[in-house]
Amino acid sequence: MSDMSWLDWPFFDARHQQLASGLESWCREGLQDIDHADTDAACRGLVAQLGQAGWLRFAVPQGPEGAWGGRWPEIDSRSLCILRETLARHDGLADFAFAMQGLGSGAISLAGSEALRRRYLPEVATGRAIAAFALSEPEAGSDVAAMSCSAVQEGEDYILNGEKTWISNGGIADFYCVFARTGEAPGARGISAFVVDADAPGLNISGRIDVIAPHPLATLRFEDCHVKAGNRLGAAGQGFKIAMMTLDIFRASVAAAALGFARRALDEAVARAKSRRMFGQALADLQLTQAALGDMACEIDAAALLTYRAAWLRDVKGVRTTREAAMAKMAATESAQRVIDRAVQMFGGAGVVSGAPVEKLYREIRALRIYEGATEVQKLIIARELLKGG
Repeated sequence: MSDMSWLDWPFFDARHQQLASGLESWCREGLQDIDHADTDAACRGLVAQLGQAGWLRFAVPQGPEGAWGGRWPEIDSRSLCILRETLARHDGLADFAFAMQGLGSGAISLAGSEALRRRYLPEVATGRAIAAFALSEPEAGSDVAAMSCSAVQEGEDYILNGEKTWISNGGIADFYCVFARTGEAPGARGISAFVVDADAPGLNISGRIDVIAPHPLATLRFEDCHVKAGNRLGAAGQGFKIAMMTLDIFRASVAAAALGFARRALDEAVARAKSRRMFGQALADLQLTQAALGDMACEIDAAALLTYRAAWLRDVKGVRTTREAAMAKMAATESAQRVIDRAVQMFGGAGVVSGAPVEKLYREIRALRIYEGATEVQKLIIARELLKGG
């Protein structure tokens, strides 16, 4: 079992420790027999399991008299991070399934009308509906303001045309939070957000995308897709702001997922070092091995401190954490890549055998350095926040 002493840090209270303990027990029992051969089916099954167990309730707010289905009055960043770190340590697809329920519905939590919140959020919280976040385009990834997917209002409807790609849960989602250009102003100020049901006429899955760590991904095509004006999230032209607010909430949890992968790699490396015999002694007896383990442990703790600082600041101080979340995301994903790489090296040839735990971790971590803002983008965010402070 991984070292859980970080739960004694002052970032957490009793409810977080109870959450971590309960989730750890559930993961040991509930995540042992997942068939990853059919990724879509596995993801659907995991969403249902997470919903039935109550874990998805942490991904949405509570709402008035519990009407939105959430566990707490507001989304608690520390709970999100604990959930993602623990799930990632046990199974990468389980982490993905949980994370996308939160990210995919986050814009509704933040800016949806009461009717939209009551319609969609309880379905997300129970795992009865799968959510997706549709922001990226073929020519607008890191440069969101360059998006060309358009939404033109005609009477009580908006008509969407264009393409979205790299959409997680694409092809299996029941609804998409879609960002499109409505033209109120140039650039980022002319984007609006909408909830689009997966069966809306004019919305098609134009292609599925296979990646090194299999997750449901797709390209969406909108061709004269009619969406009711009541499905717009927030005011017209506020879509970019809503997207960035959503990413600010969930970006620290990406760092937490990286921590989960790194901790699992360290566990595997320690077990390997103790059991592997080499030159008449255990691999763990070699100073080079001890130095590598020391580096790995320090990198993990440093990333964890940044991650839970960002989450604590948002939860307890109620402050904007754009810079802190960017630091956490950058540090945790980059250091996790190094930790996992060292673990693979420690396993030698056994570390690159397809299906080996460290080989799977090696494939899982790579995307985290890109999605929800690549490392290079995080550096720009950090620098710009520093320069704003003058």
